[in-house]
Amino acid sequence: MSNSGNEYYTEEYSGCYNDKHVHEFTGSTKLAENGEDRHNHRTAGITGEAKYLENGRHYHLIKTKTDSAPDGHHHPIMIRTGLDIKIRGTDKHVHAIKGATKVVDQHCHNFEFATLTEKPLE
Repeated sequence: MSNSGNEYYTEEYSGCYNDKHVHEFTGSTKLAENGEDRHNHRTAGITGEAKYLENGRHYHLIKTKTDSAPDGHHHPIMIRTGLDIKIRGTDKHVHAIKGATKVVDQHCHNFEFATLTEKPLE
């Protein structure tokens, strides 16, 4: 898995952080290929449960795939989110997600999006 900023991640903390929340996410990839083959994809889903670090911060793992392009191909996405970003004035947070899809049909797509706020069904 690759994600810009992964150099900041340390080992997970196996201590007392028991909040195993997840986030919904939705996003679109950047355009790839040229001419009539130029296209992008969309993706949506739910992250894995929170993975805590020793400092109390956390990230989530995402394993999903994009929708299908007109020719029927899709791209797997396996990545870590960025660390939690607090939303000022609330008890909520989001995570940035930046990376690239796996190569399929001799191309990949870059993407940048964010999770929705925590505990979306409450």
